[in-house]
Amino acid sequence: MKKEAIIMAMPVKINVIDSQVKDEDIEDIFTYLRNMDEKFSTFKETSETKRINQGELFEENYSKEMKKVLALCEQTKKETNGYFDPFIKGKFDPAGIVKGLAIYESSKILRQKGLKNFYIEIAGDIQVNGKNEKNEKWKIGIENPFNRKEIIKVAELSDRGIATSGTYINGKHIFDPVNQKDADDIVSITVIGPNVYEADRFATAAFAMGQAGIKFLEDKSGLEGYMITKDKKAYCTTNFNQYLAKQRITC
Repeated sequence: MKKEAIIMAMPVKINVIDSQVKDEDIEDIFTYLRNMDEKFSTFKETSETKRINQGELFEENYSKEMKKVLALCEQTKKETNGYFDPFIKGKFDPAGIVKGLAIYESSKILRQKGLKNFYIEIAGDIQVNGKNEKNEKWKIGIENPFNRKEIIKVAELSDRGIATSGTYINGKHIFDPVNQKDADDIVSITVIGPNVYEADRFATAAFAMGQAGIKFLEDKSGLEGYMITKDKKAYCTTNFNQYLAKQRITC
């Protein structure tokens, strides 16, 4: 069963293969995601994020979800030596944590319903579990950032998450908090992790690191990465190739 929606101002795609899936199972995910958007949107006037930035909401009144996200942000900041920071130029923006976390939590909801084979995507960040409709691993294409009509790599994944950070779609929108500048040393970096939450948060930080991001991923257990620079050169971690489809077997 495939369903799509626009939530968080982004396209959400869900594909559940298990025959016992019901419409309400997927609608439960959409409801959860809309609730996350209500809390963490940087645009909605009533969101906690907006109210924090406007000085209207203080720590003693944060929801448990906000407290959790802030704790995860602080953890990620430490693990990335400050290259992940939700407070940029005086404003709180937890998007680098929230999207991957929301997808991952959605996958847990489906698993709790007894569903084992599914795909969840929000704007290119993806969690896959089990097998696809052909009873094979899910195939995820990695776009050429210089020509989005071209797929340059195909990853074959099961029970993994994949996330890409880049400037080739939305322009410069990632900030390097260590060097206090826009992150523009590379064009894209794709991270495969044990789940999309891990992949997403470290993709954001690795992109901010520039070309040093691939070395950072190399040293992080359980993560593999593929980076493309402004001069169209590609670099990958040692074991990234293990996830590639046979017809595209090298980095």
